[in-house]
Amino acid sequence: MPLPTRSSVSEEIDRQQPTLDPATPEEWQELRALGHRMLDDAFDDMATLREQPAWRPLPEASAIALSGRIPLHGRSAAEVYNALVEHLVPYTIGNRHPRAWGWVRGTGTPLAMLADMLASGLNAHVAGGHQAPVVMEAACLRWLAELMGMPAESSGLLTTGATMANLIGLAVGRHAKADYDVRKQGLQGCVHPQLLIYGSTETHSWALKAIELMGLGRDAYRRIPVTDAHRIDVEQLELQIQRDRDAGHRPAVVIANCGTVNTGAIDDLPAIAALCRNHDLWFHVDGAFGALLRLTQEYAGLVRGIEQADSLAFDLHKWIYLPFEIGCVLVRDPSLHTATFVTQASYLEEAEGGIMAGGLPFADRGVELTRGFRALKLWMSLQVHGVHTYSRLIAGNMEQAAHLERLIQAAPRLELIAPRPTNVVCFRYRRPELDDPALNALNRRLVIELQESGRYIVSSTTLDSRYAVRVAITNHRSQMHDFAALAEDCVRFGDRLAANA
Repeated sequence: MPLPTRSSVSEEIDRQQPTLDPATPEEWQELRALGHRMLDDAFDDMATLREQPAWRPLPEASAIALSGRIPLHGRSAAEVYNALVEHLVPYTIGNRHPRAWGWVRGTGTPLAMLADMLASGLNAHVAGGHQAPVVMEAACLRWLAELMGMPAESSGLLTTGATMANLIGLAVGRHAKADYDVRKQGLQGCVHPQLLIYGSTETHSWALKAIELMGLGRDAYRRIPVTDAHRIDVEQLELQIQRDRDAGHRPAVVIANCGTVNTGAIDDLPAIAALCRNHDLWFHVDGAFGALLRLTQEYAGLVRGIEQADSLAFDLHKWIYLPFEIGCVLVRDPSLHTATFVTQASYLEEAEGGIMAGGLPFADRGVELTRGFRALKLWMSLQVHGVHTYSRLIAGNMEQAAHLERLIQAAPRLELIAPRPTNVVCFRYRRPELDDPALNALNRRLVIELQESGRYIVSSTTLDSRYAVRVAITNHRSQMHDFAALAEDCVRFGDRLAANA
């Protein structure tokens, strides 16, 4: 009997090797048909969002079905998809719905969903290198810098969201203003003056998390009081900076809010920019959603001064309505941005040609080396819809917020809790015979009732010890009548809760 040849042995090994791709034309066709079904289902789902509940609680049976034992042996893709249709698709956070106004979340678009699908299929690694996705992200960053009024040569990075974008901006500020090589010497056993970060009491919780993560410690965070309009008190800010400098500390960064999460307030950006120049501080703007008001003709004046930022962070899954996750950080000085993060390794060195021509610029602007193709959905959306469409949509959301504000002012049972500078409306149901603790309890229940009714997704906050229903409007599917319905139901639900109490 002849011995098997090396080639026949190799062929047998190949036949026994599992594959994650369809192995035959028939299997490809089967998967293709499932893919078409999934796409049709996704479009049908998005086209009928208004007829669906805004939110549905997750049944225990579905939670069990999704969290069973680890699958050691596979099953058909169609069977798995059927399970997802039943147990997953109906039970998300609901932020796509036309009446979703809780927190500040994105709504997504059908076009951007397709772009994400294409990006996932390409599976590009966008740390750098000579490839089209890198060119596309660089173009998007250049466009965003132009829209924000920052220099065309500004550096930038597309991130998972504003939290990571803000962290990067803060890290660049620490590097720029430390007055010593903080990357080399670190903060352990530091003999240098304490580095300090300043923000208002309304600054988002990302700031404390970032300051702790960077090793500065929460004692390095100076929380400055706000005015009645919930904007940072610039006078108090300057006094605190001077006190800290007199005490031998090193003030480093001021965080300005361009749309606070609680009320949508915008700090006095020109005044803070001037203060930072006078005191040689890094001017960082958290513009998570408010920065994009600059795209509008009607409201761009509210964010005047944002173009002076040393670093600016904002989300594109909020007021550009893209699917999660995509945020952006822009840094005025590219050399400082790169100097904060650049590393050297022989296996990552830049080459004169080939794939590694140009090096890995995006890996040198942040923490992550592995980066997905986030730019495609932004690039494709801007190409198809154009900036002017987004300008009209953002202005429309602002008009919807003003409409809701008027409805609340006209309703004797409803009461505004804070001024409405932008797109966030904070209000409560009220009864003259109830004191604040009783009203807080009632409105806390009201928020849950609104959510569990399946009619609305709202969130809440507490301002000056008063619990408020909070509506943040960054939804391209909302219409004016949705807010009239909300005001009516707040009174109707509130009356029922008050009677039962």
